[in-house]
Parts: sequence; structure tokens; C-alpha cells
Amino acid sequence: MHVKKGDKVKVISGKDKGKEGTVLEAYPKNERVLVESVNMVKKHAKPSQDNPQGGILNMEAPIHVSNVMPIDPKTGEATRVGYEIRDGKKVRIAKKSGEALDK
Repeated sequence: MHVKKGDKVKVISGKDKGKEGTVLEAYPKNERVLVESVNMVKKHAKPSQDNPQGGILNMEAPIHVSNVMPIDPKTGEATRVGYEIRDGKKVRIAKKSGEALDK
């Protein structure tokens, strides 16, 4: 996948188009990512040990990885991802600036 946990991404399609957030979790098998404060849904929860009150919770739902693009660290815009070998390691680079996306 072109995004990883901790990446800053921008949503490029869907109901939350234009929103930006951090990837909280990545699900490579399902090709989905969980983005902070994007695709919020209401979940009805029964009372439990963790949540004795129960009720309706707001939480993020996963969105398809094709609907997000990483944000270029240099320009702050959405960018495509390329791959290069640097210092014997394969790293992701931003196509717009050539900046490395991996720390």
C-alpha cells in the first residue's frame, strides 16, 4: 500500500473529500485505512465493563486506500508515491518534490 500508519493524508473522493487527517490504522488485506476524524459513523453500544452507560458512540470507519493520497512534507499538497533505493533501503518518495515520505 502507498500509505502507512502515521502518514498525513488527504481524502480525494467520497463524502469527506478535501479533509485531511492522520492514518490511525492500515488494513492491507482489505485495502482500507482508518483516518482520524474522517468517515464518522454512529455505533450503538450495549452497556459493558468499559462503557457502563452504553449509548451511541461516534467513531471512524475505514475507507478504501484509493480514496486517500499522502501529503507532501515540503509543499503540503497531496502527491503520488514513488519508490527509490536509498542507502540500501526501499523508501517511499513524494512525486511532487522528491522528498522522502519515510522517516
